[in-house]
Amino acid sequence: MEERQSSGFDYLGPIIFLWFLNIVGMPIWAIAILAAWYFLLVYLENNGTLDDWNATRVMGFILMIRTQRGKILLDKISQYRKFWRGFGEFSIWLCFLMMFGVILLLVATAVFAAIQPPQQSLPAKDLLLIPGVTSFVPFWWPVIALIVALVIHEYSHGIQARVHGMRLRSFGLLLAGPLPMGAFAEPELEEIVRAPRRERIRLYAAGPSINIVATYLVLIILSATASGFVAQDEGVHARAIIDDTGASEAGLLPYEIITHIDGQWVPDFDSFSQTLDQSQAGDVVMISVLSHEDENGEREARRISVMLTDQRQYYLGICEGEQTCLDDTAEILDLWGIYEGNAFLGVSGLSAGTSGVDYYELSTDSGLIYNSLSFLLRPLGIMGIPIINDGQTMALEERALIKAGDGFVASSLGTEGMLGLFDFLFWLAWINFILGFANLIPMIPFDGGHIIHDTIHSTIAMLSKKMHPMQIESLAGKISNFSSIGMLLIVLFPILLPKLI
Repeated sequence: MEERQSSGFDYLGPIIFLWFLNIVGMPIWAIAILAAWYFLLVYLENNGTLDDWNATRVMGFILMIRTQRGKILLDKISQYRKFWRGFGEFSIWLCFLMMFGVILLLVATAVFAAIQPPQQSLPAKDLLLIPGVTSFVPFWWPVIALIVALVIHEYSHGIQARVHGMRLRSFGLLLAGPLPMGAFAEPELEEIVRAPRRERIRLYAAGPSINIVATYLVLIILSATASGFVAQDEGVHARAIIDDTGASEAGLLPYEIITHIDGQWVPDFDSFSQTLDQSQAGDVVMISVLSHEDENGEREARRISVMLTDQRQYYLGICEGEQTCLDDTAEILDLWGIYEGNAFLGVSGLSAGTSGVDYYELSTDSGLIYNSLSFLLRPLGIMGIPIINDGQTMALEERALIKAGDGFVASSLGTEGMLGLFDFLFWLAWINFILGFANLIPMIPFDGGHIIHDTIHSTIAMLSKKMHPMQIESLAGKISNFSSIGMLLIVLFPILLPKLI
């Protein structure tokens, strides 16, 4: 096979891109690896190896690997046309609802950045959300979750294509080195162009919507997994100790397990509060605690004497004598029932031993409406957890407080197996939500951009029945392009602003 000769233009775009990555703060070692990957792809492309692999280099750095595997299974799944057409219609409405949330969040972020500019932007490696590269995204569980999320995303596109009579050329993955950057299903281009716009919108909406649906299904399984953990030692612990209070002066440390107060067992928050309510500010109580684990995994039991602080005076002291603050705080304390003489240990974030997983369990105690809203907003709640915990699904100190329970699955897997399952399910929910949410940015080439383009075209055609189809397409394209550019500026504004001021 004749080798393809590379020109200088083949390298100009990637060099500019690498320079841009350096400007936004990507580490030199990562840029070097990316450059080496690029030249390897160029070499394999020029000697015909990529053609032998049925692969293509796209956008300079991305390797598109095609395969015919999975098409037979896809055809069998696609036989349930009525169901999948219904799912496609549901996907449209779900995507428009989520897209509204995406736009609202992006605009709010840009406005907040304009009002209060950040002092420094996030490093490029944290913006890219690449497993093993982003500081708060580890490698193994997220990369496995990413592959699963990408496959079901593109398989959903493929199902909608087959349901509406479009043929598929192939499936495949998009790789940047060993990292999966995307997946694809390749319908015949001419058949997509000829398809009715409503069917095309269903096709584009199917990918993001299956990721959103998968997020909630995984959260249900994650809840069941969380319920399979129990505390290694019954008691409560504090996430932080407040300075200049009885707890700090007595030497109590964060995440030490409090088991008894004056000999009374306090296995949970309610029993702790009820026991403490029996004392007054100024009383001295004897607290039994279990220390942090030593190198052998053992905890030392000890007893400490604590003089209780006045809870109301502590909160009022935060105001430092400022009268307006004192008045407002006193009103809030009255509302909460915190009066003079109430006993205060001097801790914050008091929690039971299973607090690391309690957040994920589905509750039925607060009413149907509250529980439903809490579940619907749960994906947003888990987004920041890896950032807060440096890439962990829970604080390491809280992770050390739990073990597998007595249930069949928990006892079969053991503590390490249950923690591994929990981590995988967490990242599967996290990645699916990120993938579905990001794909609904109303900007080409994201699915949201294609949905907006076809929706604009259909709306113009419905409102201007006398307009020529070519004029409609031209106008829809201009509006869509303007929307894409506008959204790109909104996305980049909070990122680039710290570098411009």
